[in-house]
Amino acid sequence: MAPAFTVLIPARLASSRLPDKPLADIAGLPMVVRVAQRARLSSAARVVVATDNERVAQACAAHAIETVMTQSGHPSGSDRLAEACRLLALPDAAIVVNVQGDEPLIDPALIDAVAALLQAHPEAAIGTAAHPITSPAEFANPNVVKVVTDARGLALYFSRAPIAWWRDGFTTGIHTLPDPAPLRHIGLYAYRVAFLRAFPDMQQAPMETTEALEQLRALWHGHRIAVTVAANAPGPGVDTPEDLIRVRALFGAAMP
Repeated sequence: MAPAFTVLIPARLASSRLPDKPLADIAGLPMVVRVAQRARLSSAARVVVATDNERVAQACAAHAIETVMTQSGHPSGSDRLAEACRLLALPDAAIVVNVQGDEPLIDPALIDAVAALLQAHPEAAIGTAAHPITSPAEFANPNVVKVVTDARGLALYFSRAPIAWWRDGFTTGIHTLPDPAPLRHIGLYAYRVAFLRAFPDMQQAPMETTEALEQLRALWHGHRIAVTVAANAPGPGVDTPEDLIRVRALFGAAMP
């Protein structure tokens, strides 16, 4: 069973690929509202949208979604979450789950599973998720982030490269997958608030800037990341106009 936790949904209005993305209509509701409604189906004690835009706050208020207004100049999503924790007066021992504001098909059970990781792994500062990769093309794709774990389910490394590398099987290229299947990282995180407050002030890791993966900063500084493995890939997120068309079609076919 997941411990008591708060879901925080960062929602910035600016988006280079899809303007006004949080307010994009999905079956009659703004996308950020759809995300919050999905999060409310989890065991979260509280679901809060963290935004820097009054239009997003007004859209949430119209549907009884709690919001907190954050600054607009944050260099990263982690900084925005840390400010939200301060504004909400969350204690250091509290657990927050960061659900991205462009995931209207997020699985509430996966939210619970990620939150539960920090109860099961007191040594971990972060919980996250992954699922088995089934396609050699996906495994080779640098836009697909991979993760390898230890025997306890704690992350050893995240990379855009194909890891773990099958020494004997990949001599002529990546045409099949090793056994066990490699894992694709899912960008859903649970944090202890004390860690989240400290994270923005930590020095960037060299491997973080090389891979362009912020979670590597935590590993570089010695913090542990627990990983739950889902059986299947999550529903699609929305990054582009094409993604929005696809998600709208899914909502039209069967309302989650």
